[in-house]
Amino acid sequence: MFVRLPTSVSEAQECLAEGAVPVGGATLVWASWQRDGFPEQAVSLRELPEAKVIGDGTLGAAVLLHEMDERVPEVLRRAAAGVGTGAVRRTATVGGNIVGSTLRCLLPAALVLDARAVVLEPDGPVETDLAELLAKRPVLLSLRWPEPVASGYRKLTGVLRGEVPFVVAVAVAVGAAEDTEARILRVAVRDGYDVLSETVPYDTDAARVLGTLALTPLGTLPEAVFEAVREEVTGVLERAAAR
Repeated sequence: MFVRLPTSVSEAQECLAEGAVPVGGATLVWASWQRDGFPEQAVSLRELPEAKVIGDGTLGAAVLLHEMDERVPEVLRRAAAGVGTGAVRRTATVGGNIVGSTLRCLLPAALVLDARAVVLEPDGPVETDLAELLAKRPVLLSLRWPEPVASGYRKLTGVLRGEVPFVVAVAVAVGAAEDTEARILRVAVRDGYDVLSETVPYDTDAARVLGTLALTPLGTLPEAVFEAVREEVTGVLERAAAR
């Protein structure tokens, strides 16, 4: 197998047009390739500047999970830190986790940040939403989001749906204006292989916010999971109120 390493978007487009298979960090595809056979050529974005950016509300698809630090919001940083082992996090990429994985550990965090995806189309980079990204599974270049006021994340390793642990992601975001009236709260929970997400008005009273969330599909989650939602929402609201 010949692995191609484009250094520009045009080179990446050429690789894809010639049939190269996106490889990401290869943590997910290697076993299947060993079983089913390797492609003639693969393409990695690890040398592409647009896919390696991190900070200022942008995260490249070729960024390794262990590289995610204070330059990204807490919810993304903690989500990445909870993926696999240290060895996996030193190899796995953002793009591979969101587009190539069935678990998509970073997806709840991306949803509460209201992230947009920059994908590589035949005519060049195009911005799209996460729903279209997951439906069409194009080559992801980067994620972009407006900076949240506060965010939080929790992985419930002791509460499983089958063999899949629940994860809870929460963020308080600012709308068009930099004031509390423009704030909204987003919550996303991975339930098995699916992700439930809700957006509700911001309120400094956690009880009112949680009462609203309890009337949504999140209110049907197991009690231990909704308790984790309650604790994360309360903590995020407290941090948001201090800003």
